[in-house]
Amino acid sequence: MTIIVFLIDTSASMNQRTYLGTSILDVTKGAVETFMKIRCRDPASRGDRYMLLTLDDPPSNIKAGWKESHGTFISKLKHLKATGITTMGPALKNTFDLLNINRMQSGVDTYGQGRCPFYLEPAMIICFTDGSKLTNNIGISSELNLPMTNSIPGVELTTEPFRWDQRLFSVVLNLPSTQPADTVTSTFIPYANNSPIDAMCEVTGGRSYFVSSQKMLVQSLESLVQKCHCGVVINFEKIGPDPSPIANEEENDDASKTSLLVPPESRENDKNRSTTPTPSNTAWHNTRKLIYVPRSAQKGYSVGHWPIPESFWPDVTSPTLIPRSAQPNVKFSCTSSDAMVLENLPFDKYELEPSPLTQFILERKQPNVCWQVFVSNSAKYSDTGYPFGYVKASSNLQTVNLFVMPYNYPLLIPLLDELFKVHKMKPSYKWKQNFETYLKSMPVYYAAPLRRALQRMGVNSLVPETLDNCLSYSVISYLKKLKNQAKVEFDQLCDSVGSQKLQCESIKVTSRSQSIVQRTDFDQLMQHYDGDLSGLKEQLNQFDSFTIAVQDSSIKPQSYRNPFDVPRKQLLDQIARMRANFLQPTLTTTKLQDDDQLHSIPVQQMGNYQEYLKNAPQPLREIDIQPVRLHMFGNPFKVNKNLMIDEADEAMPGEKQTKKRHLELPPSSPRPGKRKGPLPKDFVLKRPDSPSIINNKPVDELPCNALTSETSNTENSITVCEDEIDTNEINVTDTNVISMNNIQNEAVSYVTTTNNLWTKKLEKKEIVRNRLKEAQIQTFNAKLKQMVIRHVRKPGKDHAGIFEQLNTLQGSLDKKKLIVKDIIYEAKRFKRKELMHMLEQLYMSMIKEELRNEHRPLNNNKLLNSR
Repeated sequence: MTIIVFLIDTSASMNQRTYLGTSILDVTKGAVETFMKIRCRDPASRGDRYMLLTLDDPPSNIKAGWKESHGTFISKLKHLKATGITTMGPALKNTFDLLNINRMQSGVDTYGQGRCPFYLEPAMIICFTDGSKLTNNIGISSELNLPMTNSIPGVELTTEPFRWDQRLFSVVLNLPSTQPADTVTSTFIPYANNSPIDAMCEVTGGRSYFVSSQKMLVQSLESLVQKCHCGVVINFEKIGPDPSPIANEEENDDASKTSLLVPPESRENDKNRSTTPTPSNTAWHNTRKLIYVPRSAQKGYSVGHWPIPESFWPDVTSPTLIPRSAQPNVKFSCTSSDAMVLENLPFDKYELEPSPLTQFILERKQPNVCWQVFVSNSAKYSDTGYPFGYVKASSNLQTVNLFVMPYNYPLLIPLLDELFKVHKMKPSYKWKQNFETYLKSMPVYYAAPLRRALQRMGVNSLVPETLDNCLSYSVISYLKKLKNQAKVEFDQLCDSVGSQKLQCESIKVTSRSQSIVQRTDFDQLMQHYDGDLSGLKEQLNQFDSFTIAVQDSSIKPQSYRNPFDVPRKQLLDQIARMRANFLQPTLTTTKLQDDDQLHSIPVQQMGNYQEYLKNAPQPLREIDIQPVRLHMFGNPFKVNKNLMIDEADEAMPGEKQTKKRHLELPPSSPRPGKRKGPLPKDFVLKRPDSPSIINNKPVDELPCNALTSETSNTENSITVCEDEIDTNEINVTDTNVISMNNIQNEAVSYVTTTNNLWTKKLEKKEIVRNRLKEAQIQTFNAKLKQMVIRHVRKPGKDHAGIFEQLNTLQGSLDKKKLIVKDIIYEAKRFKRKELMHMLEQLYMSMIKEELRNEHRPLNNNKLLNSR
């Protein structure tokens, strides 16, 4: 989840008009909506959370926080007003506190246990301002100062107010009031070097944009969307000498080609930020850039194994924790070393953001060379510490990656390699001593991930569980206390979002230190006054007991009921409206609001459809008749099946279905019988689709003369029908004449079709009958086999009963042979030699009988041929 916080400058200077015809605040509102639209194109934006903050005093500065919906965010954005002063420092501090209070209760920052890049809450703070001077209640300030007075739980554990996965970006809108000349051809947007917020952006790993036109604004928004990455900011610093120059140094053309691998924005950044533009530029010696932390495709969140060590040695007896910096200071040595990787030993790989360091490494074109990385004071007896990983260019020379390994991996990997290849996972006493020496040089918080890694490799009980306690009891209890406090304050902060500050109902008149009447020069000041000074002095009193009422903006004015709600400049218009209402023809049509006034709403409220939808009446239900249920107990999905189905296949409750579904008949089957009687006048003779069944009897069951009799009956019936038709009513033409030969042919074809149908039915019946018979035989033989096997297992020499049962076997000879073969195997298993010999004789007799049956038809054929 990426947290995107919009910090909007709502000072009075944001009301300046631009050449677009709108104020800077209106341009900011449009920019926020444009950013969200561009961001929605990325599938990773589904988990984004948007927050909206202003420069107001807390808690009214949080317009949309942790629990507000997207609709609330849009509504609050549209209703922003530019009033107040530019208190950018306190606003940034409140923004960081809003993010950090959730981190403290979730335990993302593992204080005293190493920095885990895969435990993060990436946040982007995008600040929109006009770049004017910073102001406060005292006056104008030239520097950006973040007050550290209003602290949240756990703020003392980090020296900076931000964290390593929180970056600040500022968009300074310096839009002129006149149309600027479009002379900018470069896509690079310059930095807002003159703005005080630019330095803060640089420290957090972000950047500032100086926007002077609408085109540059769109480009800056697209650049901001591209920087929505999941990662943490690390400060890389070089230690030791520079790397030795490459022996076969390429020409400058090759270097320029490699520099194309770095985005143009980063190259422009290097030109603007570099102090020495000579070829011996040392900008890569110290860079603060982001490392990309990828998310797991299966789990949806980041997964890792090894932390980055702390800048101090953990002391179990220490009652307090040493504060750490927000971003780790990782030092790298330019001494070339080989990449050490052991099979099944996990490691973490992070890609570095393009920077002068990545450009310098890629220009050397050495993908097999590694530079080891350290954290100062991470070891117990070494200031530099031991390496915990290395920086290496990819094999295709496109990116530079940071590999995070176990602490002091040059010592651990040879030990593990020796354990697997030499000792075959059976460590010797000397190997155990060397491994214990390594454990003493390793920070204690590496014990748990090392134990998990060794278990993954198949090695257990090498890392003792006593090393898991890397913090003292007082520190652990203190962290739990901070977590509970942060949870309480987080809930209070979320509840306070949206609550308005109570406005005072009236303003009390305060007396001056010295009244004007009491001044010594009062008579001199009023010497040109012609009236009585004594009466004037009585009128110029202090009004100590008076109060001035303050209008409540939440109460709508009632100009037709309360005359004090009518502004002075609208008195004449109000009189005209009241006259029109008073002179209405009937009293029933009296309106206390004008039609014109009813549809006059401010521009800021025109796009607010949420309130309209809330007040809109509930829509009518759909005309959807539910199926009638038989009862309300038992199966809830059982409905009344007596429904009428229309042509649209919709179930309608009503009449019962009187028409039953006809059985699906073949194309040659007849239609249902028609009404008897004479044919109508408009009758058209057509060929019947299929003839009817004769007497509902199968063809095979009919006698030989049945077909002829039925055919003659058909002819007679047709002749009778022809005699009954009135010749005056039917105009007989050539096309309507039906030949008797055609009718006879149709009858013969019907008989053939019917015969084929019944033949197929008989075949199917025969197949079913045979299958049932085979199943019965198989069941009988299985029971008989069990009985015979039971007799075989019984002791004794009387085997007559066995052969009597075998003689009752049913089925083919092959099936009988299989059963006898199984019984022979059972007799052999129980060592019944005499019985086994007798069964083998029976089996051989079956084989001879099978051969005799096979030769018998052949001999019969030979005899027939000889005759």
